[in-house]
Amino acid sequence: MPGFLLHVGATVMCSHSGQAQATVPCPRVKVSGQQIVTQSCTYTIAGCPFTVGTSPVPCVTGQWINAATRVTTGGVPVLLQDSQSICTPNGTPMTVVSTQTRVKGT
Repeated sequence: MPGFLLHVGATVMCSHSGQAQATVPCPRVKVSGQQIVTQSCTYTIAGCPFTVGTSPVPCVTGQWINAATRVTTGGVPVLLQDSQSICTPNGTPMTVVSTQTRVKGT
């Protein structure tokens, strides 16, 4: 399905409302003046309040499982608004809250 491309300014959160940020965006391609993000990019997560009982087990990093099938940059698929992800160490997904709305990919 087509979806909007993710860029470094996109709001991405873990499922516990921790703020996720791309670590290494693609330096060659920009949308809305900001670098896009590819599937190989890891996200760092800050402020995850998740606990098991009384022990904190916050989401620390997130990795994308799937991405665009027809749009790549440097041979790596770009991330779309509906791409699926998984957080470490919990296994919960990240959620794209908002992103640019000008460029779509499939």
